[in-house]
Amino acid sequence: MAAYLLEMKNIVKTFPGVKALRGVELKVRPGEIHALMGENGAGKSTLMKCIIGMQHPTSGEIIFDGKIQGAYSPAQALQMGISMIHQELSPVLHRSIMENIWLGREPLTPFRLVDHRKMYEMTQEVLKEIDLEEDPRTLMASLTVAKMQMIEIARAVSYNSKLIIMDEPTSALAEKEIRQLFVIMRKFKSQGKSIIFISHKLDEVYAITDRITVYRDGEYIGAEDTAKLKVDKLITMMVGRNVEELFPKVTCPIGEVKFEVRNLSNRKYFHDVSFTVHRGEILGIAGLVGAGRSEVVEAIFGVRPKSGGEIFIDGKKVEIRNTQDAINAKMAWLTEDRRSSGIFPMLGVQLNLVIANIPKFLNKAQLIREAYMRTECEEYIKKIQVKTAGQEQHIGELSGGNQQKVLVARWLMTDPEILFVDEPTRGIDVLTKSEIHRLLSKLAGEGKSIVMISSELPEVMGMSDRIMVMHQGKVTGIIENSPDLTQEELMAYATNTMDEYHQAKKEKEKKAKELK
Repeated sequence: MAAYLLEMKNIVKTFPGVKALRGVELKVRPGEIHALMGENGAGKSTLMKCIIGMQHPTSGEIIFDGKIQGAYSPAQALQMGISMIHQELSPVLHRSIMENIWLGREPLTPFRLVDHRKMYEMTQEVLKEIDLEEDPRTLMASLTVAKMQMIEIARAVSYNSKLIIMDEPTSALAEKEIRQLFVIMRKFKSQGKSIIFISHKLDEVYAITDRITVYRDGEYIGAEDTAKLKVDKLITMMVGRNVEELFPKVTCPIGEVKFEVRNLSNRKYFHDVSFTVHRGEILGIAGLVGAGRSEVVEAIFGVRPKSGGEIFIDGKKVEIRNTQDAINAKMAWLTEDRRSSGIFPMLGVQLNLVIANIPKFLNKAQLIREAYMRTECEEYIKKIQVKTAGQEQHIGELSGGNQQKVLVARWLMTDPEILFVDEPTRGIDVLTKSEIHRLLSKLAGEGKSIVMISSELPEVMGMSDRIMVMHQGKVTGIIENSPDLTQEELMAYATNTMDEYHQAKKEKEKKAKELK
């Protein structure tokens, strides 16, 4: 067996005016889980596109399974044994799970018709392999983002590949599903399959990978065994300097209640949700996937119907029937999935910035004041430090972190007083995470009221003043944040096992006293 399943030597990739990869290398052993690390824009995605045949290197050499490869297509890459789970999901929503998994390679009857029975059985086998209990006939549109991510993983498994590239596979998954994915990854490793794992979650990288390769600004920085590479050194390799604080939460004066929800309900997703948010406060919302966190915010913002409940701003009851009502009430909402409900990928950065605030840029004749709009956009691009070739560049061409910055700037342009941010740092690099955390803390210091939903407990605990925890559509607790708060306690609320947790804690404390 060759020492490496995949070798990429001196890979250069240039685009008009841009050198995306500058002679980088990558070596992946058989049966290895190999992490690729670097900021957004480091060149990881371009390199992966070269591996799967979506793009061809300008120069350099790709050796796969002991053979030097010339130019090849994505279809040929699959035949070679290379598959990829993409960060941005693109399911065919109004088709079933089995149709999505076998799209373009459906089993056929002798009469050249799709053999739905065989496809159903094949899908059952694939889903069983990743411990997913879903009916293969279920429409993709009815699934959560997390379940769609698992189906994407199932599709990659169905190719029986030698090398599986996983680009941010855990970004939409809860703790339980992440553990399930890690079991699957270790199973693949035991079968001799190799995995390239791209993630910005350092704890996951250290929990599951064997080696780490780091890139920065299109250049190869180095590769090392995960067990030998310390976290502070890894961060320095990625960003070129020390990141002082990942959660730069500043203690802000908490004012009066700005926003209040009373007994908000939706017949399907949540019931009797009540909470308050003060001026200058960051209220974190935690819970497992399916807890109803995002659905609550969607109902508040007028996107999802509510079956009951009241909303108050500054003590006055308000009616939010649609998103325009919410914007008029000085509310802003950074959505969970920037790709499907945030950016307009084929529009420029400028239009993506102003889309929620067009009236601001109209004159009396209802014509757009182009010069004013360009000046405002330039100001926010500099303020949020968006890396872009210009305001006309398609936002879909930007890195995930820069897309997220544009969305943050979009809502800041509306001068909101209440800001809802749903998974604000999903799929973005360490440095950009720190910048967004710093910005949220700054906004709270200016008296804004912020509600932050996050699946990452360290983020919730690092940034929140109080934390509301949900389980299956109900609030199980609203907890004051403190140095004594643990992830175990939050998980007890998220799984509705608080009594068991507190009992176990008492017994542990009792035993500790007896030992003394």
